[in-house]
Amino acid sequence: MGYHMGGSSAQTLATSPQAKTEILQAISFLKAFDDELEDVIDVYTPNPSYRMSLHLIRSHLEAKIVTPTSLIGAAGVPYATAARRVKEMIDAGLVEQRPRTRTGKTFSIHPSDKLLDSWMQLTGRVKRLAQKSFEFGEKRTNASDYYFGSSYMAARSIPPLQVLPEPLKLSGGVRVLVHGDPTFMVMDTLKRQFEQALGAQINQRAFSIDRLHQEVLRNAERKSSRYDIVAVDLPWIGELVEKGILMPLEEVLDLQRLDPADFHTAGWKATHWGGRAYGVPAQTTPELLFYRKDLFAEAGLEPPTTTSELLDAARQLHDPGHGRYGIAWNAARGTALGHTFLMTLADFGQPILDLPAVAGGFDTDHLDTASRRALIDTDAGLAAAEYLMALLDYSPPYILSMSWYERVRPYAAGQIAMAYGYTLLAPYFELDPSSPACGQTGYVPHPYGPGASPIAPVGGYAMAIPANIAPERLANAADALIMFTSPEAQKLYIQNGSRTNPRYSVSADPEVRRSSPIFEAVDGMSWRDELQFWPRPPVPEISEIIRICGEELHDMLRGLVSPKQALRKAQARADAINRENND
Repeated sequence: MGYHMGGSSAQTLATSPQAKTEILQAISFLKAFDDELEDVIDVYTPNPSYRMSLHLIRSHLEAKIVTPTSLIGAAGVPYATAARRVKEMIDAGLVEQRPRTRTGKTFSIHPSDKLLDSWMQLTGRVKRLAQKSFEFGEKRTNASDYYFGSSYMAARSIPPLQVLPEPLKLSGGVRVLVHGDPTFMVMDTLKRQFEQALGAQINQRAFSIDRLHQEVLRNAERKSSRYDIVAVDLPWIGELVEKGILMPLEEVLDLQRLDPADFHTAGWKATHWGGRAYGVPAQTTPELLFYRKDLFAEAGLEPPTTTSELLDAARQLHDPGHGRYGIAWNAARGTALGHTFLMTLADFGQPILDLPAVAGGFDTDHLDTASRRALIDTDAGLAAAEYLMALLDYSPPYILSMSWYERVRPYAAGQIAMAYGYTLLAPYFELDPSSPACGQTGYVPHPYGPGASPIAPVGGYAMAIPANIAPERLANAADALIMFTSPEAQKLYIQNGSRTNPRYSVSADPEVRRSSPIFEAVDGMSWRDELQFWPRPPVPEISEIIRICGEELHDMLRGLVSPKQALRKAQARADAINRENND
């Protein structure tokens, strides 16, 4: 999860969020102490090398560019004196200069490995001296808490994004293909900050989900990939790997640099095919039930845990005469409704494929070794279809054209009491103080049917490297991929409005937990093993199965066919695809 920086202590700094936090804390203390000395002692003379070192290390850790002018300005002494000290620091190997333009006339200044190593050692000494001198004792339950195999301090803050020690050398900059959702749009907003950290320009293209899928396929036909990194919807993994479109990560980088144990288990496993990782989770966004806590309290209702409780709550809160409806969900024809059916089927305890049952769900570790039949026309399928028909009675009149964002916008406007939605959509109301749902939204897993268990179906995107990328771009693309998916980057996305997170360590960050109740809620679901990706197994034919279900069940919702007829037709079409793939 870090970036190579040379020496052992500098390398530790690059790979440990705790170390970064401690060095920033030490810098803050030393800077404040220096300011106090200047205020107290009239004849106090600032140490320019000391002050410039503080400024340089802090800026490095916060991914801020340092110019000669800004460094001299931090010295607190006359310009000529500070300039001499800068030259001395360069001669001593403490400071490095890097050209900012092709002409080399302007350059940025960075701490060397030698300076970083020295400050790492100083940080530890400052802490020990303070504890010894003032007899401070740290109150910790443990030196490290282990959370699903990943260690971190529960109260530690993840430090700011770090500048790479060497800027990327990519002709035309880093080329990224993404989905046009709130999280990836936050990445675009932070483009300048990432460009400073990577030392390279970023060119990002964003498409809707179906157009993104088409562009990934089209890009694979090119002799050389147009993109260095592509965003991949998790259910596409099997299809894209079988078609040779994605590069196995282990051929590109050491997986330990990603800290795999830090990712939510379901999100990390969803990026695998045949036991190999082909992407890094950029978003782990479960679909949950959003509900208005204030409306439920007024009606004396508890948050629904079962499908029957949800229908009862929807009936009581449905008031179309006053412009309020009980529930919103994906019901638009095709991909949108297809996703809803697969997740609702899971609510009734069955996957869309005949997967072997295992403790806590269904086996998804061997999807590449056997052909699996779609399970649509089943008892659970009928229960799921009838449940969707029942939801129609408490849905807005435009429900049959509602998809993705359309289900959350009216919820944010106060027109809907409950909505099924991915956590990535929460900014539409959490960040809008004028929304009646702002600060009044609760988050629970999908209510479940008879004999089933609560589940939060995992969605989201992984960032992957195309197999047809030009070889000379590969190493730099891997470095950019690591940075985009690092804990520091994930925290930055959240601080700027994202409500998705694939990492345990980020969820534990105090600032992150204060930003939204979503993160604590999703963490709890992960602890209870409710986050699952088997509802949408990433087999090559899953996109076609989703589309088929969304088309046939839409006819059912329109009243053109009965639930049994819709399931029968969808099953026949899915079986035909299975036969074609096996011929």
